[in-house]
Amino acid sequence: MHVLGASVLLGMSSVSTAEIVMNPSSGSNLQATLSWSSEEANQLLNGDVMTTATTSVTEQVVEPSPQGSTKITTTVRSSSTLAPASTVSRTSPILDTASYSNQPTVNARAALVMDANTGEVLYSKNTNTALPIASITKVMTAVVTADARLNMSEQITLQQIDFAGAAGKNSSSTLRVGDKMNRAEALLFALMKSENPAAAALARTYPGGRSAFVAAMNNKARELGMHSTRFTESTGLDPRNVSSARDLGILVSTASQYGLIRQFSTTPSYDFNLGYRVLKSNNTNSLVRNGGWNINLSKTGFINEAGRCLVMHTTLNSRPAVVIILGASNTQARNNDATRLMSWTSQLPKRI
Repeated sequence: MHVLGASVLLGMSSVSTAEIVMNPSSGSNLQATLSWSSEEANQLLNGDVMTTATTSVTEQVVEPSPQGSTKITTTVRSSSTLAPASTVSRTSPILDTASYSNQPTVNARAALVMDANTGEVLYSKNTNTALPIASITKVMTAVVTADARLNMSEQITLQQIDFAGAAGKNSSSTLRVGDKMNRAEALLFALMKSENPAAAALARTYPGGRSAFVAAMNNKARELGMHSTRFTESTGLDPRNVSSARDLGILVSTASQYGLIRQFSTTPSYDFNLGYRVLKSNNTNSLVRNGGWNINLSKTGFINEAGRCLVMHTTLNSRPAVVIILGASNTQARNNDATRLMSWTSQLPKRI
């Protein structure tokens, strides 16, 4: 069985989430990285290293404040997931961002900046509009895969159906039918490089197959209170995968509690050794590759119907924040919007 490279370190975070730490070699590439034995992978996802959480976010509601800003509040009920979702404080004071005259200009169709600890909405534009989300879909694909506690060292062989895409869209530029990888590599391919066949294979090899996987995606969205969200497949190639910036703020806050998703989505580069060829791969988010921001989770997306999309969980001036951008006209415009929003948020006072 083929596995990822050289070493794995499993440790506990403050929220009992198993972390995977990849050891960088010279330069920015992470050449010597993970080794997955069946025992280690099963420990990671099936309890020896991880404490099963018993809480999950079930409802998050946007509430207006008297000052004109908003807040996302949550209700929590019992569930079994890989890690606990953040519980938003109901008593935190609301930051009146509307009083600031220097709010950044955002050219994307929709945008959101939210304080990840309190649920305070610091910036909003068309946050409740349901839009195609392209490969932002893969964040939910990763959450559903992680929640299933499947064997991450299990070998997956890519099949022709994994390349079918949607509406004739190109599915991959590098992977081929017959390529073999373990489930951890497929997840890394999907999150870091946004490889559609890898995401499709994760759904195909889920217990019950693709239909069960898509049902689990939609069930998770309902459980989290993502009322504007619908999924039809696991890659994002289908424009019927829709969500709002508000809903994606909830999803990113939840996904940020999974150490596996944080690590894989923010890996700057990785050399995938498939045994018969090596695929040198870079993260699709140049803001991650360049290393100028403290980004904890990242995912880009693009199809024509969605435009350029980006979601991030980042730390700005010691404030954990979620940044959502949907429908930018091109990659540079998307990055410019993100940079303006993060720079502006970094200068905000935390309370008034």
